[in-house]
Amino acid sequence: MRTDNRLFRILHALLHMARDTRVYTSEELAKMLSTNAVIVRRTMASLREEGYVHSEKGHGGGWQLSCDLDKVTLLDIYQAVGKPTIFNIGVSDSQSDCMIEKVVNDSISEAMNEAESLILKKFGDTKLSKLGNKLDKLLPGNSSSSSRHKR
Repeated sequence: MRTDNRLFRILHALLHMARDTRVYTSEELAKMLSTNAVIVRRTMASLREEGYVHSEKGHGGGWQLSCDLDKVTLLDIYQAVGKPTIFNIGVSDSQSDCMIEKVVNDSISEAMNEAESLILKKFGDTKLSKLGNKLDKLLPGNSSSSSRHKR
């Protein structure tokens, strides 16, 4: 089963955009994220609808950050990109008549629901500025990470 990297990719792009206030084209972001520009446009459009980025059309156009990273959480971005599935495992057959399967399904579902609740709480408690601060500690100086980071 394929993993859903939208959240990781878009956070990557947003942190680049936060460190360098220039306009990024969909093609530049796609190259940075090793994906297709159409996917970038689709994902960025969902962020634009929530007010996290804005776009300009035409020559010199592209995407720019339009939010305060101190006010946006990982949960906000997770929700904006469509609430990707957190776990790739699931119950076997939810309509089974087998009591053993029902017990197994209920136990696994309960554990996964608890784990997902903890993850979403942590997402809600984590501002994007915290990620930026962690990055600042890893990178010397205050210049753009774009010049030091190829992806």
